[in-house]
Amino acid sequence: MASRRPTYGGQAVIEGVMIRGQNNISVSVRNPSGDIVTRTKPLNKIFTGPLRKTPFLRGIIALSETLYIGMDSLSYSAKIAESEEIQDDEDEKSTNKLSVAITIILSTTLAIGLFFLLPLLASTPFEYFTKSSLIANIAEGIIRLVIFILYIYSIGLMEDIKRVYMYHGAEHMTVHAQEAGKPLTVENISKYPTAHPRCGTAFLLNVMLISIIVFSLMPREPISWLIISRIIFIPLIASFSYESIRISSIYDHNFFIKLLMAPSLWLQKLTTKQPDDDQIEVAIESMKASIQYDKENMKFIYDYYILKSVPLFLFIQKRGCKNKVQMIFIKQF
Repeated sequence: MASRRPTYGGQAVIEGVMIRGQNNISVSVRNPSGDIVTRTKPLNKIFTGPLRKTPFLRGIIALSETLYIGMDSLSYSAKIAESEEIQDDEDEKSTNKLSVAITIILSTTLAIGLFFLLPLLASTPFEYFTKSSLIANIAEGIIRLVIFILYIYSIGLMEDIKRVYMYHGAEHMTVHAQEAGKPLTVENISKYPTAHPRCGTAFLLNVMLISIIVFSLMPREPISWLIISRIIFIPLIASFSYESIRISSIYDHNFFIKLLMAPSLWLQKLTTKQPDDDQIEVAIESMKASIQYDKENMKFIYDYYILKSVPLFLFIQKRGCKNKVQMIFIKQF
């Protein structure tokens, strides 16, 4: 019998870690008193429904999910890290949703301007001197990649961001341990690397590289199309990038896949740092809370569960399970 463990991912937040489970988001943050505060809540059905499993469409859904949930988790962690009391009333929830929406709009606008429109403008001289759209488009892609790497490096020099990068490393190491089926202890997790093939950094790097290919094939006239194309093609490029990351994670032991993954793993040397034990403890709490929520809410079935030699009903009967869902949880957890 062969099986894959349930997939968990996440991101670093301010003084904490967010873990994305099968049906939930768990955020653990260490407050100024030194205590770990954890919030776990269900995922919206948009992020767990059929569209989230549809090839290429799921890339767009995942991008939307990352923006909304990521900003919401950052907002929550900032309040806990600053020792603000979290309100549960409707007015507070409405205010939080509005602030998250505004932050998403502003950050998306900044990202499009910095990583797409600025390289477009900077590549104009190449078109003027070479009279070649292909050369200008390739130069644009290279400029975009350089800006991206310099941006990551520059913000990493800030002390607050360095701590976020350490929590980023703790998140990856904890995910590694969960995927290996090891007990979630500081000692076990400390053995794993801070880089992970399914990292968002790898996704963004793929976006940059795929955009070079896609945009190199496009004409640079008229100017209106030149600008609009850099915006409307982002979801398409994100979809291809997401699918490439999924394929890489499945065949990560293949030699050629390892070669393709090497640049993203190298880039994570900039976005992750070795965490201390306290930071790993926060990541553990977030992962445990997410797994526990999934255990208590057995509403999902792992489609990739494969039975080789034993008929399903015999296996369930042998394990004393009442249904397939319960059988899978006993096996996986």
